[in-house]
Amino acid sequence: MIRRAFLYSTVLLASLWASLPAQAQVQIDNFSQADHNHMRQQVQSIETLVQMRMGTRLRGDLSDLSTLQTIIDRGLIEQDDMLRLQALGAVLGNVMEAEVEQLHWKIYEDEEGRSRALCIANTEHCLFPITMLSRRMTVGLKPNVQEIYDNAMELIAPYLPQLPYTGTDYN
Repeated sequence: MIRRAFLYSTVLLASLWASLPAQAQVQIDNFSQADHNHMRQQVQSIETLVQMRMGTRLRGDLSDLSTLQTIIDRGLIEQDDMLRLQALGAVLGNVMEAEVEQLHWKIYEDEEGRSRALCIANTEHCLFPITMLSRRMTVGLKPNVQEIYDNAMELIAPYLPQLPYTGTDYN
């Protein structure tokens, strides 16, 4: 009887273990040349839009956040133009990368697929700016770019390496 109960519990535990979701396998790789080219083309499409419709240029710094907001507020990209909406995210990501030297563009691959992400070196801590604006805009929202940027920076901050002599405490 005890042997039968032990065998039953072993089989039950094995079936429960088998039904648990597998540990998510994440692979983070460097951009290929094709990835770099695709990103350049996306950013260039927004650069062209900005030059033609706004008479200015992207600068690759925090001032691009207001440029992105103007594009959104003026409705310069249709909500079903996924490539250009994601191109806005590429510009946003370039600003993030320029402002936080520990973030770098990588390819993040998991069970959901392959994504371009800004990741902290040697970690799985990443931001996904490509879709930060597009997923909101495709449903008709007009996101606040500064707020999205600030929230992303707040989310990633605890995982950034603390460099010596970066604090204000000089005691």
